[in-house]
Amino acid sequence: MPISSKGFARSSLALIIVGLLALIGIVGTTIWLVERNRAHFDEVTEARATRIAAVDLRNLLQSAQSSQRGYLLTLDERYLEPYLDVVDRIVPAYELLNELLLPYPEAEQPMEQMRSDIETKLAELDRTLDLAQQGDLQAALGLVRTDRGEITMERMRTLLDAIVSAADERTFNGVIEQRGAVGALRIIAIIGALVIISVVGGAAWLVLRYTRELDTARAEVETLNRGLEARVGERTRDLMRANEEVQRFAYIVTHDLRAPLVNIMGFTSELEASLGPINALVESHPDNPDDPVLVEARQTANEDLPEAIGFIRSSTRKMDGLINAILKISREGRRALKAERIDLEELVEAAVSTVRHQITESEGDVEIRVSTPPVFSDRLALEQILGNLLDNAIKYRHPERPIEIAVDGRQERDGRIVVDVIDNGRGISEQDHDRVFELFRRSGNQNVPGEGIGLAHVRIMARNLGGDIHLQSNPDQGTTFTVTVAPDLRVIARSKD
Repeated sequence: MPISSKGFARSSLALIIVGLLALIGIVGTTIWLVERNRAHFDEVTEARATRIAAVDLRNLLQSAQSSQRGYLLTLDERYLEPYLDVVDRIVPAYELLNELLLPYPEAEQPMEQMRSDIETKLAELDRTLDLAQQGDLQAALGLVRTDRGEITMERMRTLLDAIVSAADERTFNGVIEQRGAVGALRIIAIIGALVIISVVGGAAWLVLRYTRELDTARAEVETLNRGLEARVGERTRDLMRANEEVQRFAYIVTHDLRAPLVNIMGFTSELEASLGPINALVESHPDNPDDPVLVEARQTANEDLPEAIGFIRSSTRKMDGLINAILKISREGRRALKAERIDLEELVEAAVSTVRHQITESEGDVEIRVSTPPVFSDRLALEQILGNLLDNAIKYRHPERPIEIAVDGRQERDGRIVVDVIDNGRGISEQDHDRVFELFRRSGNQNVPGEGIGLAHVRIMARNLGGDIHLQSNPDQGTTFTVTVAPDLRVIARSKD
């Protein structure tokens, strides 16, 4: 089943969310495990420091006792050197151990007992050594034989051994916990890596599938476009041939109509010329009201024939104007357009200059606001379009106000060139907005001479230039004609070719 753009977006969002959750889980678990590992490391470090302090204190006490016993046995001063070296370090060693055990309330009472035992033991060591140095060896040995010092020493040794064993146990448990944390971190990393690899793999598969489907769809669209372009080209050529046939037919019809029209106009002139002799003949007979033939002949010569000939002449003139209009449009449609580089502002100024004297005579004004890049179009067609629209703005001005005309030129975002011709004339009623572009159709009061082909001609030329024309108008407020043309007529010419 093909993946739609919405399905692709939803799937991509789901994969991103899964990957984000996995990443957050990995980071959070890693931070927690690292903190836990750090706590175990601190506990191991503290246990090792406690063990070292307990061993040091035990060694100092044993060294002091051994030095005392050796001196009492030999009375050799050399045996006192170890005692003198360690005796001052025992109390600081105890203080260090006591400080390390402060976080453990259960060690408070045993450590107080050890403080008392250390004071007792140091006092006993100092007393025995003083007696031996004073020569009373038997008294010193008597104090030793009481075993009170040995009992005190054994009690301290037992406590210190227990502290060392507890520190070893804490160290062992901390190492086990550290290993467990490291193992859990390894498992979390592996699981996270698998999840991320799955998400990346799923995203890559989704992108590849979607891209493949896009390529397939693009290939199908290109195939359809090629077929469509061929069909459009074929239809365009058919329409162009049909248009040429219509233009050729219009030209032939109008050309063939002109021949009998010329004959009619010629015979009308002969009839008009024959009125003189007829009138002379009728006037040569005396008036006789009783002669009905003479009365009828005089009425025919003086009234009926001149009226009929005048009607024929006006009708032939109108038909001649219509034929000329059709021929003009037919020739315009058959004229080959010539694309050239045109400065639209200069072209508008030239078109305005040809009618400026008419605007000045009406105390009016015209404003030009053109800001477009140079265009490639047919100069003659653009001049005819602007000239016709400016001429209409002048002809159909409002009788009660001066002429005000503005010409705006701009380029739209899609590249099209747009020209607005804005006037303050009498306007066009809404129901006639489309009719005015039809051939031989006019709008409003027909007090201005015209044949009704100007705007139809303008529309044909605008469409030939790759654009169109529209209007916005309100009666008595003015009209805005908007003409759009292609920026480059050469592109249209190539497409037609």
